[in-house]
Amino acid sequence: MQPLPQTSHFEVAFAPSRHRVGSMRRITSAYLGLWDLHGPLAEDIVLAVSELVTNAIEHGEGGVALRVQCADNELHVAVTDGSPAPASLRSPSDDDQSGRGLLLITVLADRWGTSDDGKTTWCQFDLPSGRAR
Repeated sequence: MQPLPQTSHFEVAFAPSRHRVGSMRRITSAYLGLWDLHGPLAEDIVLAVSELVTNAIEHGEGGVALRVQCADNELHVAVTDGSPAPASLRSPSDDDQSGRGLLLITVLADRWGTSDDGKTTWCQFDLPSGRAR
């Protein structure tokens, strides 16, 4: 078996549809396994993908793209849609049934933000050093 390259990534573009959220979770989980990322960290990354993809489908415009890049000691997740309105952190009330996605991202990821054009929301996870590649 050959070692994986120092930088690994995947990108998937798709039409916005709620059933794509599960597909993106499964694809991400499969790649994380290939990159030897398992356990609670992998679960957090998959949940972050789910939240960012859901936000793009529900609040974005046009097609959606998911890109996940694993390089050295970082994993970067970026979701792009056609809306120039950047994602923003909300403070939902206890009765609200949605609006907590970016709150979850804030808790799960080490960093998150949006691109200057507002079309991409990203988050980043620090990976344990010395993990097998």
